[in-house]
Amino acid sequence: MKTAIRRYDLDWLRVIVFALLIFYHVGMFFVPWGWHVKNNITYEWLRWPMLFLNQWRLPILFLISGMGTYYALSRRSLWQFNMERIKRLWVPLAFGMLIIVPPQVYFERLANGQFTGSYFDFFPKEAFIGVYPEGNLSWHHLWFLPYLLCFSVLLSPIFHRLKNKPSTFKTKITRLLQKPWALYAFVIPLYMTEAFIEPFFPVTHALIDDWFNFIFSMILFFYGFVLLLAGEVFWKSLENIRKKALVVGTIAFSALVLIWQLEDGYVVHFTEALLKVTNLWSWILVLLGYAAKYLNQSSHSIAYCNRAVYPFYILHQTITVGLGYALMDLNWGLAPKFTVMTLGTFLLSWLLYDFVILRIRVLHPFFGLKPKT
Repeated sequence: MKTAIRRYDLDWLRVIVFALLIFYHVGMFFVPWGWHVKNNITYEWLRWPMLFLNQWRLPILFLISGMGTYYALSRRSLWQFNMERIKRLWVPLAFGMLIIVPPQVYFERLANGQFTGSYFDFFPKEAFIGVYPEGNLSWHHLWFLPYLLCFSVLLSPIFHRLKNKPSTFKTKITRLLQKPWALYAFVIPLYMTEAFIEPFFPVTHALIDDWFNFIFSMILFFYGFVLLLAGEVFWKSLENIRKKALVVGTIAFSALVLIWQLEDGYVVHFTEALLKVTNLWSWILVLLGYAAKYLNQSSHSIAYCNRAVYPFYILHQTITVGLGYALMDLNWGLAPKFTVMTLGTFLLSWLLYDFVILRIRVLHPFFGLKPKT
C-alpha cells in the first residue's frame, strides 16, 4: 500500500475541537440543563453559545475520525487495522470505566445526596453495582469510544475495498464534487435521519438503544472517509465553498435560534431538522476549509498536542467534575469559577499527562498512546 500524505490541518482541527470540549463540559456546570454536578446558580443566556457549539462539535469529530481511517488503512491490512482499533479504543474504554469514570459518579452521588462517605467507601464496593443512571457503572464521556469502535469494525471491509480496488463509486463522488455547491448534497442523508429517525430515538449514548445518534454519527464517519477518497477534488471544492458556507451557517443558526422560540409541531420539526443539518454541515465545511488554508503545516507544537489529545480526552471530565463539586456551593460568580475550572482542567490534565503518563510506558496503552515516531 502507498503511504498517505499527512494533513496537519486535520491534526490541528482535532486538537482545537477537543480543547473546545473542555470548555463545553465546564459550561455544562453552569447551564440550566442537567449534568453530573451543577453550580448553585445557573445562567440562562449561556445556553446559546453552548447550543452553537453543540450543533457541530461531535459531528466534526466523527467526520475527522473517518478521515483518520482513510490514512490508517493506507498503512495497514484490514486485519491489522481492526486489531489496532480494538487496542486503541477498547483498552482505554475498559480502563476508563474501571478507573477514570467512577470518581465522576462518586461526586454526582455526593452532590445529589445519594451517597455519603469517602471515595474508598464507594470504590470498588459501590462503584460497579448496577448500570448508570440507576446504578453506578458507566462510560460517561467515553461513550465516543464504543461508537467509534463499532463504526470502524462495521465499515472497515467497505472502506478497504473502496480504497484498494477501482470502483464507480469513487468516480461518481469525484464527478459530483466538481459541481458548484456539490458538498451540500451530503446534507440529504443527514436530513432524512434527523427528520424521520430522531423523533423516535432520543439520544442516550447507551449504544444499544441509541439508533438516531448511532446512524447519524456513522454517516458522518463514512463521509470523512469518502471525502478523502475523492482526493484533491475535495480540497478544491472545499476551498471554493468555505466563504459561502460561513454565510449559510450564520443564517441557519440564526434561523434556528428563532425557530426554537416556537411551539413544537410537524411543520416546525421538519423545518428545524433542515436548519440543524444545514447549520452543522456548514460549520464543518467552514472549519475544514479555513484549517486547510491556514493550518496545514508541521510544527513541534502540533506533534506534541496531537499526541496529548487522547489522554486529555480520557482524563478531563473527571477533573472538571471534581473541581465543580469543590466549587458548586461557593458564591464566587460565573467568571472566577469558570476560569478556575477551565485552567484547572487543562493544567491538571497536562501535569498527569506529561509527568506521569508519558514517563510510565506501561500506562501508554490505557490512554491510547502509540509509540512515538
